[in-house]
Amino acid sequence: MKPILVLALAFCGVCGIAQGTAAENPKTPDAIPETGHAQPETAPLDELMRSFVKEHETPGAALAVARRGKLVYARGFGFADVEHGTLVQPDSLFRIASISKPITAMAILRLVDLGKLKTSDPVLKLVKFKPADGAAGPADARWHGVTVLHLLQHTAGFDRAKSGDPMFRSVDIATELGQKPPARPEAIIRHMLSRRLDFDPGTRYAYSNFGYCVLGRVIESVAGMPYEKYVRDEILKPVGVTRMRIGATREDQRAAGEVRYYTRDKRRGGSVFAADLGSSVPVQYGHWYLEAMDAHGGWIASAVDLVRLASSLDDDAQKRLLSPGALGVMFTPPAAPVARDGNGNLAPTYYACGWQVRPVGGTGKINAWHAGGLDGTSTLLVRRHDGFTWAVLFNTDQTKDLRAPAAAIDGLIHKAVDQVRRWP
Repeated sequence: MKPILVLALAFCGVCGIAQGTAAENPKTPDAIPETGHAQPETAPLDELMRSFVKEHETPGAALAVARRGKLVYARGFGFADVEHGTLVQPDSLFRIASISKPITAMAILRLVDLGKLKTSDPVLKLVKFKPADGAAGPADARWHGVTVLHLLQHTAGFDRAKSGDPMFRSVDIATELGQKPPARPEAIIRHMLSRRLDFDPGTRYAYSNFGYCVLGRVIESVAGMPYEKYVRDEILKPVGVTRMRIGATREDQRAAGEVRYYTRDKRRGGSVFAADLGSSVPVQYGHWYLEAMDAHGGWIASAVDLVRLASSLDDDAQKRLLSPGALGVMFTPPAAPVARDGNGNLAPTYYACGWQVRPVGGTGKINAWHAGGLDGTSTLLVRRHDGFTWAVLFNTDQTKDLRAPAAAIDGLIHKAVDQVRRWP
């Protein structure tokens, strides 16, 4: 990876990537193997990661931390590939699942900055697919009121708790449209256009993978190019991120440097691919279709990539992708009545545009974060109000007590960061 600009240069000195296998560098017979440059100053982070990976029996993990735009920590722990003894490196690629949503939000707001899009634009004026049932327009007239901002804030009217998540119905939707499974994004959108919304747009919050799928198609329509190409060219490359890409579902299509994914109970399910439809496969390698999840959950990235990208949102970033106005939109609460209590007061936390946000009482500052999870994957990206940004990635989705690793380690990383007395 070639560093560019001052922001990227600040990320080059700390990784010290060490290659090898567990047999070459254990400190004790049962030690968790480590890669990257160990620094005495950041020992609390090392201690946390070693103990967490061991205690919770996670195959592998990577953690990267930046302080005021400078990478100060990047290390790998455990195994990227257990069977072959390959270690997680600081720059190993992981499926990041729903951390894809902040990336999509950045791409949308970049188009807003360029004057090519407004968050108030009705989605159906930008994404012009025909409903699956052949009707001239959507089955529900409320579709016409869905805006780009509604999609960004998960207030567009789609509630997977009521009607299911169409992003995980690849076979049914493809069959409905007379296509070979798995269903692509256009087919999924056409299917949803023939259904009713679950609530009036703008009236409440309901987390929606599908809404971000639609945003991916908005980007394609406005930018005039595939979603992945736009994001890589206009969002990632300007800040020196060159290895991120949309991942592949099948294990034999893993990218160079990508980890393998593990489920604790070795779950299996029916394949969604026409070539072996219904046959038993590991759930993480064929029971759902990652490529169709591009804009809401399809990216693979390293922890260092994510910290570099998120640091570009800092006030003092050397390379700013978004204007102050666009950043304001990104973190502004949704309009009432969303995220309000019975008295109209803003909730302690809310979902803005691609980020969960918690205002830090009375300071005007915020903590912002996004987690991600798929079978075999658990991830977390945090931007803290005091200038710290970190990403932690796991190649499994459950600890030994059946929690998501990213959720289990969240508060512990805050504590470990606070225990560091002097930063490199």
